[in-house]
Amino acid sequence: MKTIVGFLGAGSMAEAIISGMTAKAVIPAKQIFATNQSNRERLEELQQRYGIQTTTSKQALLTQSDVIILAMKPKHIKESLAEIKDWLTEDHVVVSLLAGISTAFIEQQLPLDNPVIRVMPNTSAMIGESATTIAVGQHVTAEQTVLVEQLMQSIGTTTRINEADMDAFTAIAGSGPAFYYYMVEAIEAFVKDKGLDPEVAKPLINQTIKGVSEMLAVSTDSPAVLRKKITSPGGTTEAGLNTLADHQFKQAVIACLDRTAERSKEMREMFED
Repeated sequence: MKTIVGFLGAGSMAEAIISGMTAKAVIPAKQIFATNQSNRERLEELQQRYGIQTTTSKQALLTQSDVIILAMKPKHIKESLAEIKDWLTEDHVVVSLLAGISTAFIEQQLPLDNPVIRVMPNTSAMIGESATTIAVGQHVTAEQTVLVEQLMQSIGTTTRINEADMDAFTAIAGSGPAFYYYMVEAIEAFVKDKGLDPEVAKPLINQTIKGVSEMLAVSTDSPAVLRKKITSPGGTTEAGLNTLADHQFKQAVIACLDRTAERSKEMREMFED
């Protein structure tokens, strides 16, 4: 693939994607550029770690790239687009990683009818296991969508969605890993409380999560059926599940996802105002 990708922003998500892209060699490292506001040390770090090219000149990045990935903080979107718009051409595909920023808003800020594609990866991109959602703007062709899908598939799976559903999918996939990590933190607290060896417990925790994930992927049974199959009346699993129900576990998870989706909407209204 001869596509040259330029990252405007060099934070943790940009690095996760760069890591995935270079590990899978879908894009050669020499065809990946990155820049940021002013942190040269960070750019040097990425260049040494992944072999990509970096620059402090946004103009240089724009003139050499085919796909521009917006990876700055959402609050900087207006100033960043104003800074680069004079160097954009109709051939640039603009890909946004910015939570809460719609394709329509980005299109309004640009002087040309650039194709704008919004993607929402998660940090599992670092190991090539991201669950990435993709929503397209009004000027995007099927070929351009496929191109971005191929780029994002280097860091995991991709799913096309309607942009109107992006806030909800941000809660499920974008922020989702943090919620699973939080549950593992609770399990680790239990391990510590019981005086268990954490080095013995860790692979058991990890394999249990992996096994559940694989079962959900390959089984034709619903999660409810799978749960019931390992829940014997009066047994240990039932006792634990009853305790979760007593603490309104399911309601807490739904409330968590609702609030996450609401915050995504709030961020859009705040940054696009």
